Amino acid sequence: MSRRVVRQSKFRHVFGQPVKADQMYEDIRVSKVTWDSSFCAVNPKFVAIIVESGGGGAFIVLPLAKTGRVDKNHPLVTGHTAPVLDIDWCPHNDNVIASASEDTTVMVWQIPDYVPVRNMTEPVVTLEGHSKRVGIIAWHPTARNVLLSAGSDNLVILWNVGTGETLLALEDMHADLIYNVGWNRNGSLLVTTCKDKRVRVIDPRKRQVVAEKARPHDGARPIRAIFMADGKIFTTGFSRMSERQLGLWDLNNFEEPIALQEMDTSNGVLLPFYDPDSSIVYLCGKGDSSIRYFEITDEAPYVHYLSTYSSKEPQRGMGFMPKRGLDVSKCEIARFFKLHERKCEPIVMTVPRKSDLFQDDLYPDTPGPEPALEADEWLAGKDAEPILISLRDGYVPVKNRELKVVKKNILDNKPPPGSRRSQSTGDANLSRPALEEVLEEIRALKETVRAHEKRISDLEDKLCQFTNGTE
Repeated sequence: MSRRVVRQSKFRHVFGQPVKADQMYEDIRVSKVTWDSSFCAVNPKFVAIIVESGGGGAFIVLPLAKTGRVDKNHPLVTGHTAPVLDIDWCPHNDNVIASASEDTTVMVWQIPDYVPVRNMTEPVVTLEGHSKRVGIIAWHPTARNVLLSAGSDNLVILWNVGTGETLLALEDMHADLIYNVGWNRNGSLLVTTCKDKRVRVIDPRKRQVVAEKARPHDGARPIRAIFMADGKIFTTGFSRMSERQLGLWDLNNFEEPIALQEMDTSNGVLLPFYDPDSSIVYLCGKGDSSIRYFEITDEAPYVHYLSTYSSKEPQRGMGFMPKRGLDVSKCEIARFFKLHERKCEPIVMTVPRKSDLFQDDLYPDTPGPEPALEADEWLAGKDAEPILISLRDGYVPVKNRELKVVKKNILDNKPPPGSRRSQSTGDANLSRPALEEVLEEIRALKETVRAHEKRISDLEDKLCQFTNGTE
């Protein structure tokens, strides 16, 4: 009697491999802030890493191709006045990144395709609404310019980055510090974990908790939760005996887990990274030197252990490349950017295949860079699945698209002045000389700025000539 002992899966032989030394990013002073975020964000154009910085917070942005030793004078993004805690690339514009900081603000930056000469200090927009440090940010997966932020004030705010305004503020939902927030596939629901040991599923537009689970893991250490593509929820946490656990939950029956597995007794919080196309979850613990990966299926035991990538050095943080940034010709199904103390090391996950042809089964159509909705449509209650693209011919990043912020005039919302109109026109006539004086000052300032810009440009040219002459 023949019996199938080994489960059939095309991902059973996935293996991880670090790149060669010359393809790493060396001499980067990775941040030492004690916060459980990944400290690294990656897209098909850039890798961004939170770094140590005196007098405020900073992160460095490097073009993916700029490997090797990073110049110690490489420009940083330095607008925050306190350490940066989280960064996230916009999924609909590869040149736009958001950063959250201990200084209570969220800033959105437009990164140019060329390497700037000086540090970037001016964000496109600064979002102010939290009263304590902001440790979590996440872009909406399908709606343009919608950004979520969560702070130590137990407040979740959704912003319209295009206008710099608050769309929604979710107050009084969390009794304690929020550990993490994640969107579902179409951005209609949020899952949050909190220090009060509860996992909540929230409909942000109705401002209500749709489902809640108390103590999915019994331990006191932080819990993490993410949505699967089919709406299930995957959690990582700790048992009462401080063993690390993973769990899979169904919203329709939130009381009992579909699967609950114990792993090991390490201290680091497990950061889950999910690939919905292959249904693989990668678990990276801060301070660990390994990446474990599991396949999620509809067959028992539902969470299937695949393998572990191990190395000697512990990781300080981890970046995860979106699917459209992978090399399909090499059957690459994931790429991680592992942060060491002084460098960033890309790790490539590959499915071994003999054929050189495009592997349809490994690369189903995947979310592309086009948003499916505008912010106003989403706020009005509309939902849409991500707009998918094929990777058959590889993905070519689009050119730099400028993020335009249109501030709405608050005066437009005020009622018409009515009977006071005659008085205001009288005031306008009286203030004409003063207006002329202000306009004259503005003209003079513009002239000064032009003169300074010319001087700076001349000095930069001289500096380039000087450095070229010394090389």
